[in-house]
This record gives sequence, structure tokens and C-alpha cells, in this order.
Amino acid sequence: MIRSLFIINKDREILIEKHWKSITPKSVLDSIYEGQSKLANPMKIPPVIESSNNIILINVQKNGVFFVAACAGEAPPLLIVEFLNQVIFIFEDYFGPLSESVILENIVYAFEILDEMLDNGFPLATESNILKELIKPPKFLRSITEAVTGRPAGGVVSTLPVGQLTNTRWRRAGVRYANNEAFFDVVERINAIIDRSGNVLLAEAEGSIDCVVHLSGMPDLTLSFNNSRPLEDVGLHPCVRYLRWEKQRILSFVPPDGKFRLFTYLIHNLRQFLRPDGHSISLPIALRHNIIIKGANSRIELSVSPKSTAGKPLEKVVVNVIMPPEVSSVNVTTSLGKSTFDATTKTLVWDVGLLETRSYPSLKGTITLQSGCTQASAAPLVTVQFEFPKTLVSGLRVARLDLHAEVRTLM
Repeated sequence: MIRSLFIINKDREILIEKHWKSITPKSVLDSIYEGQSKLANPMKIPPVIESSNNIILINVQKNGVFFVAACAGEAPPLLIVEFLNQVIFIFEDYFGPLSESVILENIVYAFEILDEMLDNGFPLATESNILKELIKPPKFLRSITEAVTGRPAGGVVSTLPVGQLTNTRWRRAGVRYANNEAFFDVVERINAIIDRSGNVLLAEAEGSIDCVVHLSGMPDLTLSFNNSRPLEDVGLHPCVRYLRWEKQRILSFVPPDGKFRLFTYLIHNLRQFLRPDGHSISLPIALRHNIIIKGANSRIELSVSPKSTAGKPLEKVVVNVIMPPEVSSVNVTTSLGKSTFDATTKTLVWDVGLLETRSYPSLKGTITLQSGCTQASAAPLVTVQFEFPKTLVSGLRVARLDLHAEVRTLM
């Protein structure tokens, strides 16, 4: 399935290359480099690219680092993409937030992890708790000890994990905790398009349930929602019983031990989705803008305010304005936060930060066009990013969580 795996940075430098069935020449990456050179944003390279010698390149990107799988013959692209995303998840679970420097600092561990995750190019051990039984995570004190004793920096163990001998390949056997606990975080990302008057033209939600489970024995959990019908394009962890979800819309599963992503979903038409309380969906932020690009009278006015937040503030509010190419500079003042303008990308960034209730920060200023230009060839594009902790815009709620089998206490 996977012949080789390349990990490269945004400067086209190869950080890691790992081969299984045969050595794939680095020249196959030229197809990706050529595709990047044709794009305004090299990060938006297509996930599947055909290279020379009937090699298919499938890639995912995270924080400027590209994971590229070279496949020969028939291979399901979605399976490869899912595997590459799992590699990223495992790396972050071992090393922390992913970056080029983090990979280089832990390159020995990265090779050992890839050795266990793939067998002859086919996925084998992909669960974090099983891999941690095979390869112990790097620790600072152990690294010092290994440096003094001269032993290798790797953490490969010599015994087979007991989880490899159970029917639940994602969970190790013999798990025991003095304090049993399970945490479930439901995270939603809202993508919406609004018009000049603030009306929502299009809105969709991408959601996920991230879990940290520390339960003894072999627990069996059942999780249900108050309204799961609008959920579409769901993605289930292998531990979830698929038929139970299809028939009853209930998540029934024996969880892995530790951190994992249980469930992902989409709500495509959020405008027509009614919350459980009967009210329609409304975005928790309002943006008003007045941007005029016309000769010497070019100016910009922006304001943001919280809306329907039940008294809770919005966090990490950032407004980006992508100007047309005819704009040479922007001079603005803000009542809250700070602003910067990148003349190369023509992007004005207004970092508002924390947006409190009854707060109405504004940005005002002038726009300077290039010499000889009187109007722009395109309209500016305004985007807003923010975080709203402990709130789901869609109103989705966990209705019930039932626990079965051997555990002493659930916290």
C-alpha cells in the first residue's frame, strides 16, 4: 500500500524519509513542488497528486510540515489520508505541538514509531496507548541517563504489549487506576458567510469529540445526544459499534486507554438547524464594515461586538482583511487590540484579543493605492476568527453517558 513516507518542510527540505517495500527516489516529490509553485498559497496543494512511474502521492499538512505517502498501484486515498492524520496525532501525543524543530529533536523516536505503525507498508499499530507500550515516550531525565550511559536514545521495549493479544486491538489489557476518570470535550468549528448587512448566507459546523479516558479493566460506554439527526458525514473511531450508531444514533464503545478522538461530524445547513430550545442558530459575534476603495478617498471602518453570548466573553478574536493588489499601504487606529499590515500579502490583521460583553471595539483608517490606480480590481475579503469556550453554536448536547463493566469509580 504505502511504499515510502516523506516528511518535508515548507522550504522543500526532507526532514524524514522512510521506505518499506522499496526505495522511492526523491525525484517523485518534484510533482508536489511543481504544484506548489503554481499556487498563490503553497499550503493548499491538492491532497492527491500523480507522479512519475505510476506513483501516487497523498499528502496532509500541519503547521507547515507536509506528510507525503508514496503509493504504487491501487490504494484507497481516504485510508491513506486517515493514516497520515493519525501519524500527526501520535507525534503530537508523544512530542507536543507539531513543528519542524520538534520532529528533528525527536527524529529517533519518530523512526521507531513509524516502524511500529506500518508493517510492509500496511497500517498495523495505530493506537497511542498500544504504541506507548511498545515505545516509551521521551523523557528529559531518561535522556540524560541514556546520554551518560551511552545507550541509544530510543525507547523500544523488549516485550510484546498485552493489548496486542486481546480482541480489542485499540486497548491494552490489565489496565488499573486508583482514580478512574473520563473527560469528553465537544469542539465545534463554525464556517459562515455573512453579507454586508450581517445576514448569514451560509453556515456549517465541523465538530469532534475528543476524549481522555483513564478507566480500569475493560469498560463499555454508551453515549447519546439530545438531537443527533442533523449530524452528517460522521467519522467514527474503530472502537465504536457501527451498527448501533446506524440504527439508534448512539455511540457504544470500549474506549482506548488515554487520549483519542471518538467522533467527528458535519452540520451542512446550519441556518435551517433549530436548537433543542426551538430557537434558530445565531452567530455569537457581529461584524460591521465600511470599506471604500476609490482614489484618494479610500478608507476603512470596522467594528465587532458580541451577540447572544449569555454574558460570556469571546476569546482570541482576530479580524483579517485581504486587500486587492492595488493597495500599497494602510494606516489605521484601533480602540482595542493591535493591527498590522503585510504589504507582501496585502493583509490587514486586527488582533482584538478578548471581547467582553458590551464591548464595541472599532478600527478606522485610510487606504493608499499604488501610483496611477484610482480603483481596485477586486473587493476586499474580511474574515473573523474567534473562540467561544464552553458553548456549542449548534446547541448539540450530550444527553446521557452510561458506564458498564468493571470500574470502581467514574469521575
